[in-house]
Amino acid sequence: MQTDDQLSLNQLVNIDILQEIQDKFSEATGLAAVIVDIAGNPITRPSNFTGFCTYIRTFSEGLSRCTGCDDRGGRMHHEQKPAVYRCHSGLTDLAAPIVVQNQYIGAFLAGQVLLTEATYDAKTEMFERLADFDMDKDKLADFFDVIEIVPEKRIKAAADLAYIMSNYIVEIGALNLAQKKLMQEVKAKAVLEASLRATEFKALQAQVNPHFLFNAINTIARLALLEGAGRTQEVVYALSSLLRDNLRDIDVLRTLDEEIESVKNYLLIQRTRFGDRVQFYIDIDPQIKAALIPALTLQPIIENAIIHGLEKKVDGGTIHVRGVYEGDVVTVSVIDTGVGVSMDRIRSIFRVEKQMKTNGETTGLGIVNVHKRIQHYFGDEYGLKIESKIGEGTSNYIRFPFCQN
Repeated sequence: MQTDDQLSLNQLVNIDILQEIQDKFSEATGLAAVIVDIAGNPITRPSNFTGFCTYIRTFSEGLSRCTGCDDRGGRMHHEQKPAVYRCHSGLTDLAAPIVVQNQYIGAFLAGQVLLTEATYDAKTEMFERLADFDMDKDKLADFFDVIEIVPEKRIKAAADLAYIMSNYIVEIGALNLAQKKLMQEVKAKAVLEASLRATEFKALQAQVNPHFLFNAINTIARLALLEGAGRTQEVVYALSSLLRDNLRDIDVLRTLDEEIESVKNYLLIQRTRFGDRVQFYIDIDPQIKAALIPALTLQPIIENAIIHGLEKKVDGGTIHVRGVYEGDVVTVSVIDTGVGVSMDRIRSIFRVEKQMKTNGETTGLGIVNVHKRIQHYFGDEYGLKIESKIGEGTSNYIRFPFCQN
C-alpha cells in the first residue's frame, strides 16, 4: 500500500514520455513491454503484448495473477539491477526496478518469450500452471504456439537496455523531485522581486526539453543494440552528469571552465545523435577559465543554435564556441552556420519575452533569461547580443566582467 509520503511515477515523470520510451524499446527489441507502479499496476499502455498474455488478462483471476507477478518481478532486484525470471504461466520475463531516493516506485517490465536453452517442456508446464483456470485450452495452445523463442543472451541484453532506460527514468524523477522542492523554497521567500528572479531561473534550469531527451535515449537504445557497452556508458554518463549539473549551483556563480565541461556533456550527446552533420569547436583562452559566470548560460544558446539553426539544414553545419579576454571584460561567442534569423525576430524576442510560449524547447524565453541573469549579477552594461543573417548563420556574444573567487 502506498503511504502519503510515498513517491509515485505518475507524479515524477511525464507518462507520455514514458510511453514513447517504452514503445521505442519494444519496437527495437521485438519484446512486449509495460511500465508498472509500486503495486504492479500498469501506468502505460502495453506495447507488443502477445495474444497469449492478452487472453489470460481478460479473466479477472488471470489479470490478478499477472499483476501480482509483475509486482514481484519488479521487486526482484539486487542493488537495483535488472532481473530475468519466469512468470506465473511459464513465460520468460525481465524487470528493471525504478528506485528514486532509495524508494522503489515501479518497474520497467518486458519479455513474454520462451528461451531456446529451456530444458523443460514449456507447453506442458504452462497447462499445469494454468490448470485451475476456466479457459479454452485450444485457444491457449494456439496462442502459446506462436510465442517467440529467443536465445538467453538476447533477453539478457534487453534486460541491460531496460536497466539503462530505468536509470534515465530515475534521473527524470530526481530532477522533477528537486524542482518541486526548489519551487517550494521560492514560494517561501519574502521579497517578491527576489522570488520572481529565482522562479525564472529555476524554470529555465529545471526545463527538460522532451524532444532532446527522447532523441538522446533513443540514441542510447540504438547504440546498445548495435555496439558494445563502452560507448553507451559514455553517453549515459554524459546525460546523467548534464542533469546533475542542471540541479546544482542554483543561486551561485560557477567558473567558465565548469560551464564548458557541462556544455561538453551536452555536445557529446548531440554529436552521437547528429554524427558528422553538426561539428562543434570549443576554443577558450586558458586565462579566463577561472572567470565566474551564471550556471546554465551557454547550454540554452547552443541548444537554440542546434534546434533553430542547424537541425533544419539537410547538410548540417558548425557551432564554434570562443572565449576571449579584452581588458577586464570576457566575451564568449557562440557562432553557428545555421539558417539564421531576421533581426526583427531577434528584437521581438527581447521585447516580448514574457508573452512567449516555449512548447517544450529553449527559445526566446531561455535566451532572454540568459541576458537578464548576466545583467542581474554584473550590471546593465553587460549581457547578450545577437547578430544574424538569413541563410548564413547566427552569432551570440556574451559579455561579462572578469571576476574570480
